[in-house]
Amino acid sequence: MNSSSESVLCSSGHERVLVIMAKAPRPGAVKTRLASSLSRAAVTAFYCCLLDDTLALARSLSNVEVAIMCPDTDVNELAQLAGNEVNVVAQKGEGLAAGLTSVFAHFAEGNQRRVIAFNSDSPHLPRSVLEDAFERLAAHDVVVGPTHDGGYYLVGAKTSHPTLFAGDGMGTSSALERLLARARALGLSVGFADPFYDIDVADDLSRLAEELRRAPARAPRTAAWLKEWWRLCGAGPAAH
Repeated sequence: MNSSSESVLCSSGHERVLVIMAKAPRPGAVKTRLASSLSRAAVTAFYCCLLDDTLALARSLSNVEVAIMCPDTDVNELAQLAGNEVNVVAQKGEGLAAGLTSVFAHFAEGNQRRVIAFNSDSPHLPRSVLEDAFERLAAHDVVVGPTHDGGYYLVGAKTSHPTLFAGDGMGTSSALERLLARARALGLSVGFADPFYDIDVADDLSRLAEELRRAPARAPRTAAWLKEWWRLCGAGPAAH
């Protein structure tokens, strides 16, 4: 597998690229806001399920190249987890803002492809939402999928805008507002995907567990993990 930040994917022929923003599943490094509700080992196991199901969701799209953007130290581990069909690319710099900047510098600059960066913890998102996001990106400079807490679970563009993710505010309740302000300052048109929620705290776990209890096929590995978690902690109704 080519898993270098220097690899160029223009030869793939796909005009749509879905890039999953991921980290290697190491204790204490992923989904840290769940640490008050779950042990480090449980958080890590849960994240592995989310990532696996998110990759399956991404692969279910037609005519879309799937890739992972991650910190340089995580490339080899994620390449082993993702398999040969997914290119794993090291971001330049540290933090989520640097990772997002790297996505569009690497995949969109000079290519005029529709590129979407997507959370690694949203396997429960309906596939139709991703398809719609790509369609909206065809008609706008940027597409954004807002979360209910003031952030966003996806962002897409057709070319690199190096200052779009500049400054602070990533991972806060003002992240979306700041992104939209920078897009306006750059004169970029913005289309919106459906609002959704991501998995950060215990209440999100309960909501996801209930959704996947009713429709486990949406994210089967995550559904199985949550079913066992729910059984052990007595957080919800008995499984049917």
